[in-house]
Amino acid sequence: MESQTPFARECAARGWGQPGTFLRAFDATADLLGEHVALTDRQVRRWRRPHPPRPRPRAWRVLHAMFGVSPLDLGFPGPEPRGTLDGPPGRYEGVHVERRAFVADSLGSAAGLAMGPRDTVGTPHVVELREGLRSLFAFDNAHGGNSIRSLAVRNLRRVRRIINTGTYPTTIGRQLQLLAGETAVHCAWLFYDAEDQETARRYWGEALATAAILHDDNLEAMVLAMMSLQASSEERPRDAYELAHAARQRATPLGSPHLLSVIASREARALMVMRDHSGARKRLAEAMRLVDRSDRGRPAPEWTAFHGHAELNYWQATLYSASDQHNAAVPFLRAAISHGDGTYSRNQALDRLALARTLVQAGEIDEGAAEAMDSLEYLDEVESGRVTRELHDIRALLDRADAVSARDATDRLTEYMRR
Repeated sequence: MESQTPFARECAARGWGQPGTFLRAFDATADLLGEHVALTDRQVRRWRRPHPPRPRPRAWRVLHAMFGVSPLDLGFPGPEPRGTLDGPPGRYEGVHVERRAFVADSLGSAAGLAMGPRDTVGTPHVVELREGLRSLFAFDNAHGGNSIRSLAVRNLRRVRRIINTGTYPTTIGRQLQLLAGETAVHCAWLFYDAEDQETARRYWGEALATAAILHDDNLEAMVLAMMSLQASSEERPRDAYELAHAARQRATPLGSPHLLSVIASREARALMVMRDHSGARKRLAEAMRLVDRSDRGRPAPEWTAFHGHAELNYWQATLYSASDQHNAAVPFLRAAISHGDGTYSRNQALDRLALARTLVQAGEIDEGAAEAMDSLEYLDEVESGRVTRELHDIRALLDRADAVSARDATDRLTEYMRR
């Protein structure tokens, strides 16, 4: 019987028992993945029968994302198409495999809530959209921004489309607008991490406009704090400091010591670039005091979860390096690595590369070269423009060092970067 086929059984378990319902979920998932697949009611009915035809590669990838398992496990004939959701296997194949699992986990259930043109948007839709954003944050923390920028942008387009075409009460409308702002912030962050600063600025500008319309201090503080970090990276320290100061003004009434600690560290970073090392030390000390009080006051916003002692140790090391005290910076980088959360692989990769660079700058060429080579094992699953830039910097530094260990490390890094 049709209902006994694995595919039909799994569809029914997810509420996609009718072909029309399945088609809406399939189209929503294909849209989020950027796969252009034309699927008809007749094809769905054929898939539900015993001995179904093999889906084409694009449809295969959408099915894999929807169900979280290979279509082979749903009763479809093989072989499985070569490649992953993002193209042919390569150096980052492990990342692509994890991304496929991420898509299945975070977007499959959202596809089940795909709406028809006359459906009313309700709390379940907002919850699922927010869960998708949370999953994007988690994947970014683990692997960096390069690999999921396009997926984040498509997610933002989907939220905007719901805002502009959906039917919903005012309370839901505000939640959707806020979600669009937060998603735009994350798109900006991903482009920042991928070293596409102009695009990052555009998305942060959109998020800032949304925050102003909604009069939402939390969203505005979030955007301003992130824009401050970008300004420091671009050697615009006065802009960075003013942005961080504005973020602090928005954040103070919110009563979250953890959020204020993040902002104090951004102020310290701007002061470092201005070479006001005394002022930077004071703001870092304040950031540390505030992070130690995180259990008081209001809870920290979700986006600040990355912040803590590891992050502040990294900035303390950066301050010492900015004043050419590289030997003093080394213990703080080691502390940042030892206190780091394993879920933030990109940050750990940056910390290890910074340690390698700082050791070389401190004259510990052999140790720095060894650390640089050891760091490679932490990079295979990270796709981040900032990490790539750091890798180029340490290779250039080692290339100028007159030591056998430095030459060996330069050769290894060069070979790695050519893969």
